[in-house]
Amino acid sequence: MALAQGRGLKHSLIGRSVSIAMAVILGGLGPFVFPISKPAVAQSAGRYDPMAPRRGRAEPKIEVPLNTEFGGLPDTPGVEDVYYTCSGCHSLAIVKQQRLTDARWDYTLRWMIEVQKMPEPDGGTKQRILDYLKRHFSSER
Repeated sequence: MALAQGRGLKHSLIGRSVSIAMAVILGGLGPFVFPISKPAVAQSAGRYDPMAPRRGRAEPKIEVPLNTEFGGLPDTPGVEDVYYTCSGCHSLAIVKQQRLTDARWDYTLRWMIEVQKMPEPDGGTKQRILDYLKRHFSSER
């Protein structure tokens, strides 16, 4: 019995020693192996603030009134097309939460048509939808 306890103690000490050695090695090499860089965000009094807005925004965002008749989407040209086309298959919350690149919006609409079998809008409607989505829900603006 005493021998079994001794063996268990020996193995736990070895395991603990290995864990400590790995922590020291990885901790000592961590910045070289896994460089950590802070995102480009505003600094307040020299301190990193992850909730501060990003610096370097080229132009102030213009507030656009939301249209309650069309699911709270921004009330600009194309709102009706987006509302009726998108809400037929999914919630408008999915649209409003997106921040895709312009190219990704093109791909997403093409994917919905080709893979998900969404009825393809005519050329003018399709362009109005893409213009609207890029204007209000793009990561590039």
